[in-house]
Amino acid sequence: MVYVRQEKLPNLKQYKYSGIDHSLLSRYILKPFYTHVAIKCFPMWMAPNLITLTGFMFVVINLFTLLWYNPTLDQDCPPWVYASWAVGLFLYQTFDAIDGSQARRTHQSGPLGELFDHSVDAVNTSLEVLIFAASQNLGMGWKTVMTLFASLLTFYVQTWDEYHTKTLTLGLISGPVEGIVILTAVYAFTAIKGGASFWQQSMFETVGIPNYPFIPEYIYQLPFNEWYMVQGGIVLVLNTIQSSMNVISARRARGDKSRGALLGLIPFGVTWTLIPAYLYLNPEILHNHLVPFVFFAGLVNAYSVGQIITAHLVKLDFPYGNVLVLPIAYGVFDSLGPFLQEHIGVGWPSALGGDVYQVAYVFCMLGMAIGVYGSFVLDVIVTICDYLDIWCLTIKHPWNEEEEAKKAQ
Repeated sequence: MVYVRQEKLPNLKQYKYSGIDHSLLSRYILKPFYTHVAIKCFPMWMAPNLITLTGFMFVVINLFTLLWYNPTLDQDCPPWVYASWAVGLFLYQTFDAIDGSQARRTHQSGPLGELFDHSVDAVNTSLEVLIFAASQNLGMGWKTVMTLFASLLTFYVQTWDEYHTKTLTLGLISGPVEGIVILTAVYAFTAIKGGASFWQQSMFETVGIPNYPFIPEYIYQLPFNEWYMVQGGIVLVLNTIQSSMNVISARRARGDKSRGALLGLIPFGVTWTLIPAYLYLNPEILHNHLVPFVFFAGLVNAYSVGQIITAHLVKLDFPYGNVLVLPIAYGVFDSLGPFLQEHIGVGWPSALGGDVYQVAYVFCMLGMAIGVYGSFVLDVIVTICDYLDIWCLTIKHPWNEEEEAKKAQ
């Protein structure tokens, strides 16, 4: 399948990165560290995309330790495992931030870097959800699904915002900055406390707040991990509203209707109508095989945002379609028949059933998602590299200041 037509490729040469970061943590702490300390650890011959990919490998290592020590997401791990998650996530954030600086100092900045960076971040989002769920002992259930929803929506909305405003905007509190720093601190604190079961305790009781009569009992007994989800939900709503306002303002400034842009949220809404429906109809997947399903859901979102970024780079219309929604739609249709037969007496038999074949179907969906997303990434990267005469993971044309000065003359 061709994702970028030849007549659209000249738009790549009009690309110019635009980003705004309002984070105080980034401005006064992280960026000085990246600029004056971290960047000096990377040689000039190292391609920016290779830095991005290397940083992602730390998250992959974290995932492997998770699958070895806590595949059910509800068991305590040795303290060093949580400490390694904190180190791995910190290194991922550092490498992810350094790749832009490396691109500028080696004069390798371009559209491929933005696409590659976003593609890696999109995959990392769902992997980090699993690691966070394991750090909180959330287990396989609706809490982990809600965390996945919030993380994927944040990434989708941020990409949708960038498509319409032409600028990547990070607010005072954002996932790529404060969110990752908070997660790193959570992993480190879990290691200090000796296990994720610490987060199952009542927060109010643990920190010493008396059980006053005006505090409802269910609120007083809320554990740390559920308070974290409340905080994440509030930030999610605020960021979504802020991104929507950014898009509406940018569209109106160009004389375009804002309603058309808001339609770009529909694909995510459709996907996340089907996902909880499928899991509700198949509790076996929800409670016993959620990990491969999270991989699948993450790749569905990664494919959507990858198409949006590609459309942004080559000035295509907003992509509303996602072929990976079709298998989950069929899964819902297949499981809905027996459910309707049981509750209203009218339905249709399931072709998959509710046991081993349903599990096999989840792995088939995952395999399809890997194939579709992998072919998309490979095709777009090869197309861009061929057109711009560059390589993806190595520097094909090293910057030579003397030669560039002669060309300028």
